[in-house]
Amino acid sequence: MSPLPGELRRQYASCDYDVRHNISAFGVYRVSFRSSRAVLRQIFGGWSFSGTAFLHSGLPFSVLSQPYIANGNGVFQANGASTIQFNAPAYANRVPGVSIYTKNPVAGVTVAGTKQWLNPNAFVSVVDPATGACTGGDSPATCQFGDSGRNSVRGPHYSNSDIYITKTFPIREGITFRLDAQMFNAFNHPNFALPSEVEAGVPGGSIPARFGTLESTISPPTGLLGVGLGGDSSPRMIAFQGRIEF
Repeated sequence: MSPLPGELRRQYASCDYDVRHNISAFGVYRVSFRSSRAVLRQIFGGWSFSGTAFLHSGLPFSVLSQPYIANGNGVFQANGASTIQFNAPAYANRVPGVSIYTKNPVAGVTVAGTKQWLNPNAFVSVVDPATGACTGGDSPATCQFGDSGRNSVRGPHYSNSDIYITKTFPIREGITFRLDAQMFNAFNHPNFALPSEVEAGVPGGSIPARFGTLESTISPPTGLLGVGLGGDSSPRMIAFQGRIEF
């Protein structure tokens, strides 16, 4: 929904689940070993290695202006009893010439246990919530709904790799013992969720703590436990499996 009727172009952007780049790779390699000695065939034969890799670019999200509510008037992000009410968000303004992303901690913004992702100096709220005045002065040029737009920034990329190692042991004709080692998220690579604090600060005022920071990780469901038993929140997981095939 657009905050201004007839201004649907403000909402024209990538959809929330847009993945611009997506790579999926699968591979298997079976070790070929031949020998006239049975002991060597048991040790070096029957090995195979396989793996999967998933990589995709980050999901888009929006940077918002801070809401302003005073004496029943104002602009805010959700439903309420205000004289002026907008169910659609008001986006923040972009500061020209300033890099959008940064990995360096920012004093007063980055808190312990988080990683900075957005540059807090690259965005500014349209309205100062302390005074209700538009940033830069109350004028048609400055009192707008923000030029950063919907889903104008993206979160961190996603990467996951699984590795499987298999060894077979012939017992007798038609019967084989198979031993598998399964490594989910083999490289223990953390994948971060989108920032939860996305309301920009105002010039000369305080920038909200945790703005644009990565606070939590996400992991894919594993084939071992699955979602029901917590496999989706596990970092690296190693499992062993043995079975007799006949």
